[in-house]
Amino acid sequence: MGIIEGIMLTVITAATPLLIAALGELVAERSGVLNLGVEGMMAVGAVCGFAVALETGEPWLGVLAAIAGGVIMAALFGVVTLIFVANQVASGLALTLFGLGLSGMLGSAYVGRPGARIGSLELPVLSDIPILGSLVFGLDPITYFSIALAAGVWFFLFRSRGGLVLRAVGDSHASAHALGYNVIGVRFMAVLFGGACAGLAGGYLSLVYTPQWAQAMTAGRGWIALALVVFATWLPGRVVLGALLFGAVSILQLHAQAIGVGIPSQFLTMLPYLTTIVVLVIISRNRLLLRVNTPACLGQPFVPDR
Repeated sequence: MGIIEGIMLTVITAATPLLIAALGELVAERSGVLNLGVEGMMAVGAVCGFAVALETGEPWLGVLAAIAGGVIMAALFGVVTLIFVANQVASGLALTLFGLGLSGMLGSAYVGRPGARIGSLELPVLSDIPILGSLVFGLDPITYFSIALAAGVWFFLFRSRGGLVLRAVGDSHASAHALGYNVIGVRFMAVLFGGACAGLAGGYLSLVYTPQWAQAMTAGRGWIALALVVFATWLPGRVVLGALLFGAVSILQLHAQAIGVGIPSQFLTMLPYLTTIVVLVIISRNRLLLRVNTPACLGQPFVPDR
């Protein structure tokens, strides 16, 4: 039972950064903006969070720094794509490469240094309940926040006027503009929210998941988060399930290597990304499901009438 409990805990912690980053990207894409720079924003958030937490000794200041790092990167992307109307795909790829390089440069002095860690919450009596105690009452605060964030994103998108406006901008920016809504402003705020979530996801990696800094420690999680949005067909509830699925694949391949399964370690390492490709192929075959939920103006530039 202890082994099962440990595996379930590691699955949840592995799923948390994927969930946070995917929720941010979901909001951005619902507004009609395709930001492929999630990996770069996560990397910058990871190094900013680790550096500030280490220098100040306050891990929660590191969390704020991680969010700020992601927001700054997202603002750069927003200016380039929404103000100067550059190609979103090319700009997102450039943002990822820039973020990975920048994080490597900023973090060169922190490689191998132990950092401040955000520990798990321990509730008296409740945390001692077998299995459920640690799984429900013994998680870290950011994991609890990610669950609340998923509920908040769902409520905002489907139960609030602001969410209705954002979805209207993503489905028909010309109509939304004709109704008097500030399309650029709505999209810019959605992009900043996505950056904040990506930065927080990166900070989670360097402050909770593995409290240290290593270059490219995001290890492709930003790309998995992007795939999660498509896997979930732009619905927050399905993002939660998808994050747990991909988190489980990532963790189970590590346990398989640990117990010496007779499969090459290189194959097990690439298993999460292979799973991502297979899932996307399966989802893409259901064209009706994709057509119903996909923002109609996703990736399309908008230039207001002058």
